[in-house]
Amino acid sequence: MPPPRTVDARSGGASLAVHAALVLVSVTFGLMHVVAKGILDSLEPLQLAGLRALGATPLLLWAAWRHDRILPSRAELPMLALLGLLGVTLNQLLFILGLDRTTASNAAILMPSIPVFAIAVGALLRIERVGWRQISGVVLTVTGCLALLDPTRFSAARETAIGNLLILLNCLSYATFLVAQRPILQRLPWRTVIAWSFLFGTAGIVAITASPLRALDPAAVPAGAWLGLAFIVLFPTFLGYSLSTWAVRRSSPSLVALYTTVQPMAAALAAVLFLGESLGWPELVGFVLISAGVVVAGRR
Repeated sequence: MPPPRTVDARSGGASLAVHAALVLVSVTFGLMHVVAKGILDSLEPLQLAGLRALGATPLLLWAAWRHDRILPSRAELPMLALLGLLGVTLNQLLFILGLDRTTASNAAILMPSIPVFAIAVGALLRIERVGWRQISGVVLTVTGCLALLDPTRFSAARETAIGNLLILLNCLSYATFLVAQRPILQRLPWRTVIAWSFLFGTAGIVAITASPLRALDPAAVPAGAWLGLAFIVLFPTFLGYSLSTWAVRRSSPSLVALYTTVQPMAAALAAVLFLGESLGWPELVGFVLISAGVVVAGRR
């Protein structure tokens, strides 16, 4: 098997289709925060994580088999298991456990570290070469996120330290997942990669969430919560993970990671539309900087 080719993020921008897909991913993940806020009134966090993974995995496997009709070789399984651990098991559980031990503001302020970690991991593993445009884009988008999220709200109190660390580990896990996808995407179709990653990752989530899932009383969960769960399974999970993996194959891990900074912007707009919140000058400045960073990093 030939060694994986290093992708050069400096050599050119992504296509318009990739940018459109990543905008859609960011919007669905931004909406997920609003939807999940309502669902967690009826479901425990670990129950939500377990149901989300169990709902999305069969859909991903069905789509992969319908389009690809291949099974990964035995040699590819360890890498797919690692991707499942990083992108599914650790990514989802670390975020839930971290959010339970810190503030929502702290979690939101720490999330823009994902593109920073992606660039560092990509360079360290020699999977991606990054130039000044990508670095400038990350600086602009992270600055925009901080303007949008107001870093003065960050709490460094002792009781939030463990939660803050878990959120940072969550960001590192997801960034490494995006970077580590790139070599195997040169050997396997993208649908197969994400489907088998979820198969392994869901096994880990179910092992941890089995007890809360057994305690769940479906009849006690209102219909609105089930509809919200269906949205999370279909859009941020099935569609979001699929399009992100496709975009890594068509562009670069650093660009896909960069678009995670658009999620706070999408969440803020969703809060305006659905929760009646208002936008001020900090939010508008944040929108401009995030948009400029994406344009600088992703242009041809």
